[in-house]
Amino acid sequence: MTDIAKPGAKPSRAGWMRTLYQWHWISSALSLVGMLLFAVTGFTLNHASDIESRPRVVQRELTLPVALLPALASGALQGDAAVPAPVRDWLVRELDAELARDGSIEWSPEELYMALPRPGGDAWLRLDRQSGALEYENSDRGWLAYFNDLHKGRHAGRAWSLFIDVFAGACLLFCLTGLLILQQHAGRRPSTWPLVGAGLVLPVLLALLLVH
Repeated sequence: MTDIAKPGAKPSRAGWMRTLYQWHWISSALSLVGMLLFAVTGFTLNHASDIESRPRVVQRELTLPVALLPALASGALQGDAAVPAPVRDWLVRELDAELARDGSIEWSPEELYMALPRPGGDAWLRLDRQSGALEYENSDRGWLAYFNDLHKGRHAGRAWSLFIDVFAGACLLFCLTGLLILQQHAGRRPSTWPLVGAGLVLPVLLALLLVH
């Protein structure tokens, strides 16, 4: 005869364990790919000096069309950091570049300067407000640098920053549920707590004794 749980009854140990395992596998599934990415890039960052690649640098010199000079000349009269739309459209079309909108634009009476950092590379442009002379430089450090910068969240944008927060939460849940599962099986596995303790003591000793 099947037992029927009474309303208000406390969940059984088996039910609690099923919930624990469910949260453990869900959090592991959510964090699996991200954990692989961060583990591999953690290794490559730790050996960055050994596997550093030479960046590919592209430099260009152009001249803004005369018809756009009035828009550029009046672009920051009111302290507005945005690039006038016609000038922006021309820059995007000619340089095939994504132009920053997050405050990396600097106006002066003589010129407009834009920093265009991104994961795995950097770029900048300088545009003379009187003559329309444009200098542009774009450096690409390759796919390895791209993933290393994603690891650090360097210039990756708000969406990637949000992903890192969610990923960190999933990893935290994965570790905590794993710890509770270890606790449940520790009685049958005597090496459980010595190994957990070693995982704590070893990095602490390294940090105290060997990291300067």
